Amino acid sequence: MEIHVVQPGDTLFRLSRQYNLPMERLIQDNQLPNPAQLVVGQALVLRFPALTHVVREGDTLYALSQRYQVSPLQLLRNNPVLKGRDQLVPGQSLVIRYRYEPLGALTVNGYAYPSIDPELLTATLPFLSQLTPFTYRFTPTGALIPLRDEELLKAAIPAGVTPVFHLSSVTEEGQFSGELAHRLLSNPVARGRLVSAILNTVSLRGYWGVDVDFEFLYDSDASLYPQFLGQLHQALAAQGAPLTVALAPKISHDQPGRLYEGLDFSLISPQVDYALLMTYDWGWPGGPPMAVSPLPQVRQAAEYALTHFSPQQLMLGIPNYGYDWPLPYREGNRAVSVNNVQAVRLAWDRHAAIRFDQAAQAPWFPYVDGEGREHQVWFEDPRSIRAKVELALELGLRGVSYWNLDRPFPQNWVVLNALAEILPEEG
Repeated sequence: MEIHVVQPGDTLFRLSRQYNLPMERLIQDNQLPNPAQLVVGQALVLRFPALTHVVREGDTLYALSQRYQVSPLQLLRNNPVLKGRDQLVPGQSLVIRYRYEPLGALTVNGYAYPSIDPELLTATLPFLSQLTPFTYRFTPTGALIPLRDEELLKAAIPAGVTPVFHLSSVTEEGQFSGELAHRLLSNPVARGRLVSAILNTVSLRGYWGVDVDFEFLYDSDASLYPQFLGQLHQALAAQGAPLTVALAPKISHDQPGRLYEGLDFSLISPQVDYALLMTYDWGWPGGPPMAVSPLPQVRQAAEYALTHFSPQQLMLGIPNYGYDWPLPYREGNRAVSVNNVQAVRLAWDRHAAIRFDQAAQAPWFPYVDGEGREHQVWFEDPRSIRAKVELALELGLRGVSYWNLDRPFPQNWVVLNALAEILPEEG
């Protein structure tokens, strides 16, 4: 795999000749909505097939899998044009294998809301080991609040993707609540009621395991939270179901801040099977413009987590979004979220060149809106994704996890497929 950064005067025709790749493949791999609209500084993924097959009448993915000894899932990953479906068209050129082998293997998780576009979900499932519907909630007395997860499970399980039950301390208003978590954690009866409800739902729905995400915990609950996790872990273990905990990206034991003070990694780690590091939102809507997931900070958080968890317990979080900040930055002048495809379109519309911060390993650009106001946009592109996936492989981590899948980012999956063998979840 190579990544080409668009220069002034570049066209797809010129790049096709330069790299000896068909224009059609450049368009497909990068899912370019308008191939004529390349932005200076835009990153394009280039993959070089070692073996291709021209589809004939009667061909199926299964038949091609048997013929070439490549799994149907890998054929779907190698050919984004199929959008996750076994719908071959005679004359279509499919990639059977690429020239370069992956650098390693990873488990891949993704969070999704029940409202995700079904076609987007279908196109994404081949690249996942796990799908985590977001989110089951609870009341202060430990009653489990249902989630309309039927369609997500209906799509994931036949696709060979393992579903993970997600429990969070999110309120009806959609905000994480330390108070809600405290009322549960400090009430043994409520905790027991919630654990029983989780076990029942996991069994009935066919979930593989559970992912718990309590955020903004009170520092006084730093010892109660591991107790709850241990209680849930013990109950799940009796059913053969593992427990994952989602953790804010701490870098030291006594790190100040509402996100960190209620999390004691040394107490949590013995009570869970896996940990998922939420290594994003250093750049956040209420803060100043900066990379959402700057690589030095991501590395620092991962290295601290590895002092409490083994590499094969740890998943590295990757954001599938960016932010657009109005300038000048002032407290209360909040950024708005943008998806990574929209960010490139916005750069085109505003005649802005995309820049790349080498230290943060993240793309960004300034622009002026129609009312003359200045903005700064930070987002993710193939270069920033490559840096984070390579970090997970370098550290020998269990895998990566995407927040979230509801926005299209086709280049991400091309990069991931090039760098890593995607492992099926065990069990």
